[in-house]
Amino acid sequence: MMPLVSIIMGSTSDLPVMEEAAKVLNELHIPFEMNALSAHRTPEKVEEFAQNAHSRGIKVIIAGAGMAAHLPGVIAAFTALPVIGVPVKSSFDGMDSLLAIVQMPPGIPVATVAVNGARNAGILAAQMISLGDPELFARLVAFKEDLKKKIIQANEELTKVKYEFKV
Repeated sequence: MMPLVSIIMGSTSDLPVMEEAAKVLNELHIPFEMNALSAHRTPEKVEEFAQNAHSRGIKVIIAGAGMAAHLPGVIAAFTALPVIGVPVKSSFDGMDSLLAIVQMPPGIPVATVAVNGARNAGILAAQMISLGDPELFARLVAFKEDLKKKIIQANEELTKVKYEFKV
């Protein structure tokens, strides 16, 4: 089985956030890989990875980073594959990471999700891949229906919560 999505994080300390993308990809049966690469500490490895990702069968790259958060943009500079940036909250409530990822120059886009929004990054990657995969598209439709059912069930459970002035 060859990976279709590559999850890259600037440091293994980002794993608790980035594993949310892995969980959703796993749930949707999408093969993926996970690696730690640093735009600042291993720039040559980042360049090599990005330039070779397409030839290895990667369709989408999810890149998470905190603080200066250059990793998603550097990867995007070296590949024509779609890159989804995940700003990781490590300082300034993650606003530094968010701004570093979302403010890319013309010609080097990085789709950006919310701070610590790796789960949405995984879903977005699946949606991109599903454009050419009807079976995956059907799994995504079912996934979204399941989300709807969970909210309906949660709302029903809220009716059982009692407070003196709750009407």
